[in-house]
Amino acid sequence: MSLKAWRRLDWLLLIAVVVLVLFGAAMIDSATIQSPGLEGYAHRHLIFGTMGVVLLLFMAAFDYRLFGPLKWPLYAATIVLLLVVDATGQVRGGAQRWINLGIIEVQPSELGKGLLLLVLSQHLEERQDRLNNPLTLIEYGILLFPPLALIYAQPDLGTTISIVFLAAGLLFIAGLPWRYIFGMAAAGLLSFPLIWSFLDEYMRRRVIVFLHPETDPQAVYNVKQALIAVGSGGLVGKGYKLGTQSQLHFLRVRHTDFIFPVIAEELGFLGGLVLLGLYLFVLYRLFRISVLARDLFGRLIAAGVALILFFQVFVNVGMNVGLLPVTGIPLPFVSYGGSHLVTTLVLIGLAESVYVYRRPWG
Repeated sequence: MSLKAWRRLDWLLLIAVVVLVLFGAAMIDSATIQSPGLEGYAHRHLIFGTMGVVLLLFMAAFDYRLFGPLKWPLYAATIVLLLVVDATGQVRGGAQRWINLGIIEVQPSELGKGLLLLVLSQHLEERQDRLNNPLTLIEYGILLFPPLALIYAQPDLGTTISIVFLAAGLLFIAGLPWRYIFGMAAAGLLSFPLIWSFLDEYMRRRVIVFLHPETDPQAVYNVKQALIAVGSGGLVGKGYKLGTQSQLHFLRVRHTDFIFPVIAEELGFLGGLVLLGLYLFVLYRLFRISVLARDLFGRLIAAGVALILFFQVFVNVGMNVGLLPVTGIPLPFVSYGGSHLVTTLVLIGLAESVYVYRRPWG
């Protein structure tokens, strides 16, 4: 690790991410104003963001290639973390996902997502000459199943699906033959009835309510409020801290999963467009890093970070505008959540490391 590495950072990516964090703090402040019990959340978001940026810079200076030989220790750490939360984790909202460390509550599934990115990327690099062999896919599935099962059991369907999306995307980027891709897609569709039968009741209920909202008006209350907020914002919005759905507390969990309607109502269509444009820029910089990477391991890491962010933005915005069922997936850098924010910034640091070490130092 060398501090000279900071001279080679992708500064445009770093600036865009910091702007998103600051924007998130401003919108959390608006969403939580005059909300008993939520005072200081914007300030805490900035504290967690500062911690995350420090870790981002540390990770960027650390040569990502050193993680390769640690594949199995990282995999073991992922399993241990998930087993610890299963045994001693805090239960909230019917889900056991958090470990309380005093100053911060850690969500092991978030950490596990980053660790699995490293593990799967290294695994595919080791087998890049054997992607035509069906045994490679079987090994990949065996590697993936234990952490997926532990995360699903928390229960956390959103993170489970995001990891499946990440794993499939890494296979595609690594160069998996198209016949396997089509075969996996067909197998997924054919197995849907079996998957549906294994889903918990509340998970099936969310899908049913999404397709037939009239069956449970109370369950779709917040989605309706979100749509009202998004629609009433118009072109330029009602003004910062002047949104009715958020300021009058019609919109629930408005500082976390449903912060996008606050943005759309107060800053309008243009404000939402600027936010999505920032995300698009971040994704562009990450895929650019992937293209410039010196090896497959680095290419998969940078692309994997982009896949994680894309999935989170797509699902969060989609559920807020009524296009997808409600899930507990936050808006990256903007929604409140210390563990998620810090982990996401560390992932950006990992991608920055790929950029810093994209070629030998002269």
